[in-house]
Amino acid sequence: MCQTLCACAEHPSLIQDEERTRFSKQCIRGLSNMDIVTHWINDTIEFYKWTLTIADKRVEKWPLMDNPLPTLAISTSYLLCLWLGPKYMKNREAFQLRKTLIIYNFSMVFLNFFIFKELFMAARSAGYSYICQSVNYSDDPNEVRVAAALWWYFVSKGVEYLDTVFFILRKKFNQVTFLHVYHHCTMFTLWWIGIKWVAGGQSFFGAHMNAAIHVLMYLYYGLASCGPKIQKYLWWKKYLTIIQMIQFHVTIGHTALSLYVNCDFPHWMHYSLICYAITFIILFGNFYYQTYRRQQPKREAISSKSKSLSNGALNGLNKATNGATSSGNREEKNQENSGRRKRKGRAKRD
Repeated sequence: MCQTLCACAEHPSLIQDEERTRFSKQCIRGLSNMDIVTHWINDTIEFYKWTLTIADKRVEKWPLMDNPLPTLAISTSYLLCLWLGPKYMKNREAFQLRKTLIIYNFSMVFLNFFIFKELFMAARSAGYSYICQSVNYSDDPNEVRVAAALWWYFVSKGVEYLDTVFFILRKKFNQVTFLHVYHHCTMFTLWWIGIKWVAGGQSFFGAHMNAAIHVLMYLYYGLASCGPKIQKYLWWKKYLTIIQMIQFHVTIGHTALSLYVNCDFPHWMHYSLICYAITFIILFGNFYYQTYRRQQPKREAISSKSKSLSNGALNGLNKATNGATSSGNREEKNQENSGRRKRKGRAKRD
């Protein structure tokens, strides 16, 4: 039927307009669901091939950047680890991994500091603007340096999957929250898109700000891994969450400013980044409330209860001491009185 419609379309004189409309409706109804899926897949593949024509040619031969399959395979393995890991550790003792965590966390400190330093120095040498910076796809050494630093930032997000692996091996399942998984899985996957098409320009701003925050974050985790002697000085954990939420607000403001000045950067990426940052504000805000605000009255109640118990124990101890003292005084007085009576009795007999 569709072939008939196509033939008639080539020869409009064969059929009238009403018949052409009727044939087209019948042709659409005749398409099976499989045909629709096939067309959708073919259109998606064609769209992806077209996007490759506008991708960054400088990074196409870099590791993991040829196609998205390696990145998707790593992310899929991560999700499988989330499902199989707790089952594997169910009847096993938790690993301590103290030395491993110290080495890992301080290595991440150095990696994120390297990324921050490279992005900051390269962007400064290239004369980047913090308000609006378009992508320069040339082979300028400073531009390639920015692209390379962003690629290392993308790789660091894949390395951060080990955070979850260590939680599972240590049986810290309460740490593997939706926020934790959402943050790790989406950052690594979405930054492949950023490196593939926009390895430079506005992309540097959020990456070098996030790398600086991760220096502080992994420094905290590294010090906490050193044991109780260091942990008692780590009072600033909640401020890391506050800094992260400030980061997302700054990201939204910076992206909105770029849209306002009509910056030469893909607008769909700007809008997507704003929506993405809003999800983090909601999730991190909920985490902060549940961890530091909602539990604070409980902690105060527990501390006040312990104080009252300790005061009651002290009062009871004081009462017991006073009672023992008074009873001792009574016994001493009774002994003295009995001694006097005996002496008086002897004097009378004499």
